[in-house]
Amino acid sequence: MSAGGGTKAIVAALGANAGIAVTKFVAFALTGSSSMLAEGIHSVADSGNQALLLVGGKRATRKATPQHPFGFGRERYIYAFIVSIVLFSVGGLFAVYEGYHKITETLDGHPNDLLASKWWWVPLVVLTIAIALETYSFRTAIVESNAVRGKSSWKSFVRNAKAPELPVVLLEDLAALVGLVLALFGVGLTLVTENGIYDGIFTVAIGVLLVIVAIILALETKSLLLGESATDEHVKAIENALVGEEVDHIIHMKTLHLGPEELMVAAKIAVRHDETAAEIARGIDKAEARVRAAVPIARVIYLEPDIDRADAAAK
Repeated sequence: MSAGGGTKAIVAALGANAGIAVTKFVAFALTGSSSMLAEGIHSVADSGNQALLLVGGKRATRKATPQHPFGFGRERYIYAFIVSIVLFSVGGLFAVYEGYHKITETLDGHPNDLLASKWWWVPLVVLTIAIALETYSFRTAIVESNAVRGKSSWKSFVRNAKAPELPVVLLEDLAALVGLVLALFGVGLTLVTENGIYDGIFTVAIGVLLVIVAIILALETKSLLLGESATDEHVKAIENALVGEEVDHIIHMKTLHLGPEELMVAAKIAVRHDETAAEIARGIDKAEARVRAAVPIARVIYLEPDIDRADAAAK
């Protein structure tokens, strides 16, 4: 994933969510709608999440230090994991609580603030505008994702992407759009039926949606934090680049993402038993150059020359 593409999608989402949050809180203040409060908190959480992604991307560019010799590329994964926690707790759990609270109030006979307000129409206008803004943000994320996902399906892209920003923004924007539609249904049904329980029910639905998305994000970013290997395409390209005149074949190889755009390659390679140390060293240099040319993100390469015992025994 290009850093520029991810940043563009994040900034678009941040701008949309910040503006939407303000209008949602104004609508809540005027009407007391629990759907609007839940959506306002959701937008604040999303805005904070996008800010976290920008901070993570910036911090990940720091140069390696003696204490962190492989650099700080994984900070992008850490901040993406924090995003999932924020979305789960601040967005999802709060919405579930607020919706449950509104349902119990309605069942206990408390009057609904939305129905009693002269500003009942404000949430409908705010939600319609918010859907338009969120659609623009979601479209931007889709365009940027299409530039890097190639022929992969959307499910495969989200599950296998090594750069977390675009999948995070995609899922957040999708959840935001669906949440806005749910809020619109909740407010609309409340006004049509004059029954405030619908406002609470759809607020709970928004919360459940956010919790599900947060869990998906947490699972995917946890895998990146633990350390994922290169994609099958990159592994094949590295193997083809390693084998050459100086390298008979690969005995075994391991790859690890140190960050979204930095890959470590460690391999034991088979060399001829009659080669000198100087010849082996030159061969390793050439093999490393071929790998970097084939897979530019393979920046850290460790090659261990060895004589394949199986071949030696066969001879």
